[in-house]
Amino acid sequence: MAKAQINPERTRWLEVLGVSMPLCLSYIPIGLACGILLHAAGLNFIMILLVSLLVFSGGAQFILASLLASNAPLGTIFISLFFLELRYALLGSSLSKYIKDKSARFIFIFSASMNDENYAVNYMKFATDKKWDPDDALLVEYYSLAAWSISNMVGGLIGGAISIDLEVVDFALTALFLYMIVVQIQNHLTLVIGLLAAVLGVYFQALTKSTLGIIIATLIASFVGFLIENTVRRHSKHPNSNWFLTKMFRPKITKTTIEDKQVQQKEVKEVKKLETKIEDVVEHHEEKHDDQHSDEG
Repeated sequence: MAKAQINPERTRWLEVLGVSMPLCLSYIPIGLACGILLHAAGLNFIMILLVSLLVFSGGAQFILASLLASNAPLGTIFISLFFLELRYALLGSSLSKYIKDKSARFIFIFSASMNDENYAVNYMKFATDKKWDPDDALLVEYYSLAAWSISNMVGGLIGGAISIDLEVVDFALTALFLYMIVVQIQNHLTLVIGLLAAVLGVYFQALTKSTLGIIIATLIASFVGFLIENTVRRHSKHPNSNWFLTKMFRPKITKTTIEDKQVQQKEVKEVKKLETKIEDVVEHHEEKHDDQHSDEG
């Protein structure tokens, strides 16, 4: 009786789907909320689909909804999204060594489909899995893009079926951005710069009477943060002990994953092996020492 042959290609895309599934599932609630807010800001179903495919950035799309809801000029929207998305130049450069042998067409598609979350998944897999290749990484981006776009479209349909007050949009976006700020505060410097950006944002928005003031405040605060960190790292003997760069209190991680347990078990085995070797060496040395005393006697 002939045995069934497993298609390795099919197996591989299923494995990549398994890797991508937690990311795709996490997109559903945020994608629905984003689609609802974009519809409330004035975008129709087709425009929501195009934005989700072409922008593919949760932060950028939420900011877009906020700026559209406040009737911000097109130039302000473009500049805001441009500076927000500049971080992908740094993210992409860290993955360039893994895809440098691919064609220019592949790199263009890969770059256009990359966002923060699938970047994190691919970077981790490239660093830990020797079998992970650029095609697998591109599949992760496709899966995440599909999950995000579908969630956005469904959210747009939900937004069309119910009426949402734009004041709710402002409240939801403010809460979202406050959460994003809080989770990024790792040391005293980020806290100080966050507060400085808030004060400057209020001042320049009142001065310019437009959302352009937020962009000015962001650029000034970022530049001040860069100057402080650069000065501390250059002139301090122990920069990590400086008040600005010391980490703020964070709750300890209490959840231990299977991978963590495996690493701990491996470390325990290595320690036991090392202890056994040390005991063998000591025992051998003592036996040799006893033999020398016996010979002398």
